[in-house]
Amino acid sequence: MERSVKLQVPFIQLPLLFDAEALAREVLAIDESCWKPHPQGFAGNSMLPLVAVDGDPANETFDGPMLPTPHLRACPYLQQVFAGLGATIGRSRLMRLSGQAEVSRHFDQGYYWADRVRVHVPIVTQPTVRFECGDMAVNMAAGECWIFDTWRMHRVINDADAARIHLVVDTVGGSGFWDLVGRGRAIGAPPRGPWEPKRVQPAQGVDAEFPLESVNVPVVMSPWEMRSHFGLLFGDALPHPQLQQVQWLAAQLLRGWQGLWAQYGESRAGHQHYRALLDRFQEQALPLSEPLLLNNNGGFQLAMRLLILQSAIGDGTPRNSSEYGSDDRG
Repeated sequence: MERSVKLQVPFIQLPLLFDAEALAREVLAIDESCWKPHPQGFAGNSMLPLVAVDGDPANETFDGPMLPTPHLRACPYLQQVFAGLGATIGRSRLMRLSGQAEVSRHFDQGYYWADRVRVHVPIVTQPTVRFECGDMAVNMAAGECWIFDTWRMHRVINDADAARIHLVVDTVGGSGFWDLVGRGRAIGAPPRGPWEPKRVQPAQGVDAEFPLESVNVPVVMSPWEMRSHFGLLFGDALPHPQLQQVQWLAAQLLRGWQGLWAQYGESRAGHQHYRALLDRFQEQALPLSEPLLLNNNGGFQLAMRLLILQSAIGDGTPRNSSEYGSDDRG
């Protein structure tokens, strides 16, 4: 079993076209002091929070109700762009990449991205900016709308002197959103008909509303979700003599977790039992999983830690932004 949002192609362009000049006017009017350095300190990368937990631009976590920040509330057309996606909106930002800078090669392995896609709307960009994903590269033009397979290795190169600014929206989707994806253009695939993206122009006096996440991190991960994450990891694991042993241990963990779930569900009374089961699995599986690699050249063990081990139970163990995605880059 794989993640429901693991894309079968590197890039899909959605059939939407926004007014990049109008977006740029709103974005460039925001005071420079509101921009923040990238949380992991990547050179040339800065960001401006638009949707965050409790609407607080200083809150970098993923656990809690997502709300528009004051920056987004001050940008009417930007809000209309969010509404036009037909999606339940998660944490979202403006991501800025300085001239002659890059987003280094990585894949999004944090828990928060396991069931989400990342939407890009270029606002300020240049024709030479290159977005690479897997073995494919594209230039995302201003005003276009794109998603890509975040599980593949990807990077961005800005070889121009001017900065690149993208709207970056994390979302689980929604019926309207997945309809857009179904009508999207998969780069490298044969065309399915004439390409006619819908133009979404600024609407004066319109208060745009859009659904926002309120449930995003489990108190206790369900056995079905855990099985899905293990399915992704084992499905993408490269052959190794120790892989079968790790699979057997994971099957044992899942059987035990299923039994505890039937008994306790998310009840706090079961947390110590979940924790004991998880600790036993880690003690046995971590040494065996150390040399395992994934098809995308990432480490199996780190991905397992972020997707499952650090996210399976919220029993008071601190769960910060780095645990949910050490590769949160734009």
